[in-house]
Amino acid sequence: MIVNLQSQGWEVIYHRAHALLAAQIAGYWDVDQKSYRLYETIAAISHHDDLEKEWEDDQLTAAGAPLDFTLKQETAPDQLQRHVEEALYRGRWVALLTSMHLCFLNQDKASTSQDIAGFLTEQHRRQAAWRDQLDVSKEKAIAAYDFMRWCDRLSLILCQRQVPSAGRTLEITTGPDGQDYWIRQTEAGQYCIEPWPFTPDTLTVNVDACYLSTLQFTSNDELTSALKSAPRQLIFWTLTSPSND
Repeated sequence: MIVNLQSQGWEVIYHRAHALLAAQIAGYWDVDQKSYRLYETIAAISHHDDLEKEWEDDQLTAAGAPLDFTLKQETAPDQLQRHVEEALYRGRWVALLTSMHLCFLNQDKASTSQDIAGFLTEQHRRQAAWRDQLDVSKEKAIAAYDFMRWCDRLSLILCQRQVPSAGRTLEITTGPDGQDYWIRQTEAGQYCIEPWPFTPDTLTVNVDACYLSTLQFTSNDELTSALKSAPRQLIFWTLTSPSND
């Protein structure tokens, strides 16, 4: 889960909610540009964080605070494998992008973990097989995954409230077209993205968040119970083209 400290306590955004925000972002992509099998890719984006089950795992820091996902321990290879297998029930394209995402997240661990190295080798083999079966080139698959990662990255930037103040810019990541994209907050409180990749010149996206007033918890059960009864609210962001700024 994504945990933001606020003056009144914790703002908590579940990873599945973050993934749904990423899917919203993908849905506004300019359809005149390459779609990268848009609807199947949106399905992959929406479900790419289904591995996260905040109601089951250990979700507390040593100090008893809600555990932000950036502080979590490594996910076991058998769990990663199971996530790919579950994605395959939605289809080979969804499994392909999910597999590519897990490989991207874990590529730096191959040198220190034989299990992860083995997982990556197996996934690369399966990805090649799925591309052949779907008659998709490696270049097109990479472009589709770059699109998925771009939407995922923008969603994380928003959920983690990383956009700097005073009109300063933050790089999102390189898009599927090879361009670098940037985001900044306008004086009106909207978020300008350059270059603009969406069909409408202004759009609004949202995510559901929980709010905890207790700063410290004694057990995971206490945290889970608090999250279930916590007040929720939608967070909205209005994204706008530079032409409107």
